[in-house]
Amino acid sequence: MDICLGAKVPKGALLLGPPGCGKTLLAKAVATEAQVPFLAMAGSEFVEVIGGLGAARVRSLFKEARARAPCIVYIDEIDAVGKKRSTNMSGFSNTEEEQTLNQLLVEMDGMGTTDHVIVLASTNRADILDNALMRPGRLDRHIFIDLPTLQERKEIFEQHLKMLKLTQPADFYSLRLAELTPGFSGADIANICNEAALHAAREGLKSIDTFNFEYAVERVIAGSVKKSKILSKEEQRVVAFHESGHALVGWLLEHTEAVLKVSIAPRTNAALGFAQMLPRDQYLFTKEQLFERMCMALGGRTAEAITFNKVTTGAQDDLRKVTRVAYSMVKQYGMCDSVGQVSFPETEEQGAVGRRPFSQGLQEQMDHRLTCFDLNLKCSQEAKMLIARAYRHTEKLLLDNRDKLTLLANALLEREVVNYDDIEALLGPPPHGPKKMILPQSWVEAERDKQDTGEDEPRPPPRKHRQDDVNPELV
Repeated sequence: MDICLGAKVPKGALLLGPPGCGKTLLAKAVATEAQVPFLAMAGSEFVEVIGGLGAARVRSLFKEARARAPCIVYIDEIDAVGKKRSTNMSGFSNTEEEQTLNQLLVEMDGMGTTDHVIVLASTNRADILDNALMRPGRLDRHIFIDLPTLQERKEIFEQHLKMLKLTQPADFYSLRLAELTPGFSGADIANICNEAALHAAREGLKSIDTFNFEYAVERVIAGSVKKSKILSKEEQRVVAFHESGHALVGWLLEHTEAVLKVSIAPRTNAALGFAQMLPRDQYLFTKEQLFERMCMALGGRTAEAITFNKVTTGAQDDLRKVTRVAYSMVKQYGMCDSVGQVSFPETEEQGAVGRRPFSQGLQEQMDHRLTCFDLNLKCSQEAKMLIARAYRHTEKLLLDNRDKLTLLANALLEREVVNYDDIEALLGPPPHGPKKMILPQSWVEAERDKQDTGEDEPRPPPRKHRQDDVNPELV
């Protein structure tokens, strides 16, 4: 059909996406299904200290591919050899990497190329690739492989769980695990399954149960418990009130997610505690939702201030998140009335061929130093005012519920870990309606029901429904 219509087969495709999402795995699947010769090399294999060796390897690879045509050439992590060339006009920028890239460009679409060799390449840094490499005629198709959705995570879990010895059937765990892991890649999912199996082996169990999966998810998100790190009683109190501040603000506000678990056990990733939330797979956010996320992130610092009349360095990561959200609201999302409905780019880098990521009019405006300084100063002032307003709102919320903050912190000091049900028993239901989702504890109850009743299939645990279900994430 393509011959009749005059269409041509694309000469190449670039697989894009975050690490661990299956770009290399997809290339392996193509190698199996294509039933044509498949030549694979890593981008780093082309670059050597000896001058000219990289270009020679490129010529050798494509010579072999043309000899075996029709053939597929796959270059993994092509950013190692395909970075943007220097814009230095002094004449001394022709490095070994650039010579290798130039030879690759010639082989992909030059005078001596043929139509029977297709090039596949993968990278998670498409922003640094040379424009000549990305143009049609070389890498025509740009295939973005994103993080898996809820249904995709469920299916990935089912594939990995089939290879494990489980207490219950694989489909009993797959949906619950998928709901607990928004934003996880395929590699993260494989790691969770492996960590659960390792934990079961260390515990001397004959099969993997929900406790092992709960441990695995927690380990991947927050790191394992570091038992050798012993905090003083004063530091434990500070951490307990800090994490309770996060949890209480999230519990009281309307647009925040449910609290799955709060812990003050030190972790191997240097965290002294963490609050694990249940965010849903969401792609659009309102101004109110972003503002309440800022309030929740500030809950820890605010709780320290109103309880101890001093603050610590423990809120560094929280402040970084709040600052990023505030600047994004002002400079990118057009959510500040005084700045206006504008969106400034995150970076102002100019590409190798002079392509700007914004309009000529905006470029002229930004080229004027005084105007650029005024705009940046205005954005900084508005971001600071937004953060200050979020802090005042959080402070008032915690002062009005100071008894609940103390109650939750004391429970953490006593138990070290509290979950959703514990918080609900201490504080009562959330004022804006239930936020509960499937929790690991309900898995245990379902397993016990299965064992007590002798059912062939596990009975799903009861769950509360709400209009906006949520999924877990570390905050």
